[in-house]
Amino acid sequence: MVKHFQPVSNLAVDQQVLDVFKSWQDWLFNERKLSGNTRTAYLNDVEAFFCFFSEHIGSNISIVSLQQLTITDLRSFLADRKRSGLSNTSMARNVSSIRSFFYFLNKFDHLKNEAINLLTSPKIPQAIPKALDQDEALSLLQTPASIAIQPWVKSRDKAIFALMYGCGLRIGEIIALDGSDIPLSDAIIVNGKGNKKRLVPVIPIIRESVAEYISLCPFTISKDGPAFFGVRGNRLNPGVIQRSMRAIRGILGLPATATPHSLRHSFGTHLLMNGADLRSIQELLGHASLSTTQRYTAVDTNFLKEVHQKFHPRAEFKE
Repeated sequence: MVKHFQPVSNLAVDQQVLDVFKSWQDWLFNERKLSGNTRTAYLNDVEAFFCFFSEHIGSNISIVSLQQLTITDLRSFLADRKRSGLSNTSMARNVSSIRSFFYFLNKFDHLKNEAINLLTSPKIPQAIPKALDQDEALSLLQTPASIAIQPWVKSRDKAIFALMYGCGLRIGEIIALDGSDIPLSDAIIVNGKGNKKRLVPVIPIIRESVAEYISLCPFTISKDGPAFFGVRGNRLNPGVIQRSMRAIRGILGLPATATPHSLRHSFGTHLLMNGADLRSIQELLGHASLSTTQRYTAVDTNFLKEVHQKFHPRAEFKE
């Protein structure tokens, strides 16, 4: 059972609503299998909704008041969030959070309210992943040795960046690896978002980078312990890798968009540029929806335009 999120002490809801709220939290964890960060964001969003709605109606929130909620009430909440400076992306997540909560209420017969079905999310501009070009990515993978002091830390960072670019792994997926996951074989089972597992091939150069780190690591890598350590012997913090990337970025003169996650984007983009199909890239990256993977086609299109303009014979005939 998941440890319950602790709402603020002055949350103006009655006990029945609070009990339902906790049941919804269990459902998000056990049935929806949302990641910890996403689950916390959903709970925070609904708590913010409770705070607004209790002031809006001038009393504690009850099951009856939730059932009587109108589309005007819901739009008033979004308008208030907009005035507080929330971006369209955050507001869209607010809508998803509230929809999830009311879906749960309806599904398990706590109440029926169809007003939520009339609520629309604000439009979000489609963000195109900022990928490095192939030379930049390869140069970056060789740079950690020039900025870290301790040899094993140099080797650790090199191995982690290799896993991001060579396997498309997220930072969280890498630091969650245990000693039982390494040394690496020719494929690795990754536990991704929502506890969804996927099989990712591991090419020899990545296995060699990780093996080098293992040979230099001063800490005991046990089966149930972390695979990647910080300098104090604890499981590695993602902020350490982000700082390392910022230092490398300065050395190589790369743009601010060169982040650890951009290596994952580069993995997907470069696979597409070299002929991989979208479905395969979706599986390798662990995207739940193909529409998420399809963002990479925009990157590929930009690349093709550049190639066309640079090399097409008609480019020689300029006015």
